[in-house]
Amino acid sequence: MTFTLRNGLYDAIIRVGIGMAKLGKSIVAALALLGMSLPAVAQSVYAPAPMADIVDELRFGINAHDVHHAALPFLVNEWRLDKIEDVSFDVLFRTPDLEAFRWIGSPRPEFGTTINLAGRDSLAHLGLTWQLPIFETPVYLEGSFGAAINNGYLTNAPEGRKGFGCRVNFYERFGVGMHVTDSVTATLTYEHTSNNEYCDANDGLSNFGLRVGWKF
Repeated sequence: MTFTLRNGLYDAIIRVGIGMAKLGKSIVAALALLGMSLPAVAQSVYAPAPMADIVDELRFGINAHDVHHAALPFLVNEWRLDKIEDVSFDVLFRTPDLEAFRWIGSPRPEFGTTINLAGRDSLAHLGLTWQLPIFETPVYLEGSFGAAINNGYLTNAPEGRKGFGCRVNFYERFGVGMHVTDSVTATLTYEHTSNNEYCDANDGLSNFGLRVGWKF
């Protein structure tokens, strides 16, 4: 089951990268199977749920590394999808019951990491995540903004690595996702970090992938 699932996720990422408009039925079907296969595991994690009042969602992902240098994901035809070598883990917290958070659209605080398994650049990030449902459907749009710390070179990076300029840079993430079941989500994400030319170097890093979430 694990081998089949990994290959299904890998194929889904490749198909979506070629054209985001083609993410539809095949990904949804695969993720629905994933959602149906996990209830027993989910129950053992959630019950009892000592973190349920604080943590809203946990996400795990597989990502293509360094698909583009740009902050915005519009240039899909220029993406490089030859390095499926990142894994990600994110914790999204419940929106604090504060007027300041309601005033800015009730984002969820989050932190996470994207780890490269091939010895390239990895990130740890902290920020806020906004989610916008698409009418009365299970589909949503998502955006995150914050900061990311990297383990890469600041300048004079060798081939295959990035010259980040600053150790801590801006972090943005854009996504489109779906509530597969009441407790399982799937989100296609494009994450980016760079420093807007505030440091001596500014090699932007963007990763694209599929994050599967379990909601408390």
